[in-house]
Amino acid sequence: MASTRILGIDPGTIRCGWAVIERSGNQLVHAASGVITPQQKAPMSERLLEIHAGISEVVRLWAPNETSIEMVYHGLNAQTAIKLGQARGAALIAIAAYGLPVHEYEASVVKQRTTGLGNASKEQVRSMVALMFRLPDDMILDRSDALAIAVCHARQHPLLKVSR
Repeated sequence: MASTRILGIDPGTIRCGWAVIERSGNQLVHAASGVITPQQKAPMSERLLEIHAGISEVVRLWAPNETSIEMVYHGLNAQTAIKLGQARGAALIAIAAYGLPVHEYEASVVKQRTTGLGNASKEQVRSMVALMFRLPDDMILDRSDALAIAVCHARQHPLLKVSR
């Protein structure tokens, strides 16, 4: 059966979570996941370069067919929103360099598609993806959020068909 490889990204300048899952029929399988952690004392330009390089490496190694990323939450203060937007930009440019389609989701949609609750806590999301993929329930929240974003995309577009 054909499978689709989906990359989920939870952008951030302190930690940028990423996850790759495979969808084959109704089955979702964890392929890989992790967190890119830029040097915190480095200038923002260097941190963004680390995010770009990290996402580029993930795409090169795991060859996803689809990508999904969380949108900027509007309730953030302006400074935080700008930093988050910069991290998203670095990730989006890395994805665009490989010509991959990008799908963007609001946090409430990710939570709804993952847990059934649009207002679920980050810990509830982590517990759900840990259970779903048989992963440790104490993983870094940025990693579990990236998994949830990939799951959201797989569930949002259940007819994705890509042959490998």
